[in-house]
Amino acid sequence: MDIKKAARLRRARKARANIRRLGRPRLTIFRSGKHIYAQVISSDQGTVIAAASTLQKDVSGKLKSTSNKEAAAAVGKAVAERAVEAGIKEVAFDRSGYRYHGRVKELADAARKGGLDF
Repeated sequence: MDIKKAARLRRARKARANIRRLGRPRLTIFRSGKHIYAQVISSDQGTVIAAASTLQKDVSGKLKSTSNKEAAAAVGKAVAERAVEAGIKEVAFDRSGYRYHGRVKELADAARKGGLDF
């Protein structure tokens, strides 16, 4: 494992320890070079309540690219809709050690507009 990835995972581990103390479901993300993924995970059982990614046709159908801010916003909106349908309004944002800018920020802003509170 390279140094950058190890540092990101260390930051993620520290943030998740703090999120566990809150006892709220967490909105966690993963971004790769081509796609972005988001899941709402329950705090007590660790099960996935809602999920969305750019791999899904209903999310990426009208997008030009699956690796830009526009795609991240579409994923944020989709995961927020699915979480609200499942009865989740408040979440803790787990950015998985990524910096809060670019695609990560767009996904978070779209999830907030979609009805999630964090």
